[in-house]
Amino acid sequence: MIHRLWVSNSSPLIIFQRIGRFNMLEQIHDQWFIPSAVRQEVFGSNVVPAWITEQPLSQPLAAHILAARLGAGESAAIALAVEMQATRILLDDLPARRLVQALNIPAMGSLGILLLAKEQGLIPAIRPLIEAMQQADFRVSESVLLKILVAAGEAV
Repeated sequence: MIHRLWVSNSSPLIIFQRIGRFNMLEQIHDQWFIPSAVRQEVFGSNVVPAWITEQPLSQPLAAHILAARLGAGESAAIALAVEMQATRILLDDLPARRLVQALNIPAMGSLGILLLAKEQGLIPAIRPLIEAMQQADFRVSESVLLKILVAAGEAV
């Protein structure tokens, strides 16, 4: 059995909380890792679910991560993914995704999670959830939206 290490940034966790589908992340992957900065951004002083492990960084942020001028949670999540040699990182921000691509860390965004959920039979359709995400301040370009809907077999 291959052990998969998945790290998450704040924004996907927050958007799934906002639309009432937070536990779908646990159904997709049963153990997520987050750095302390993400824990603070998402949970504050609240209890973190058992399927999410806060993993403090053991090294200072690398210069190439700092140079990208990302948010604290994104930078820390990327640094943690590098430290843990993560098999996947969950983040939505395009500059952050470009950086992890350069670092050869497979990335997935919130829309990719919806595709996985549909493939696994956890949800019947992604369009209603995308609409809920957009109402909760999630931004996606029309071209990316169309690609996702086509991949889900839901393009009009």
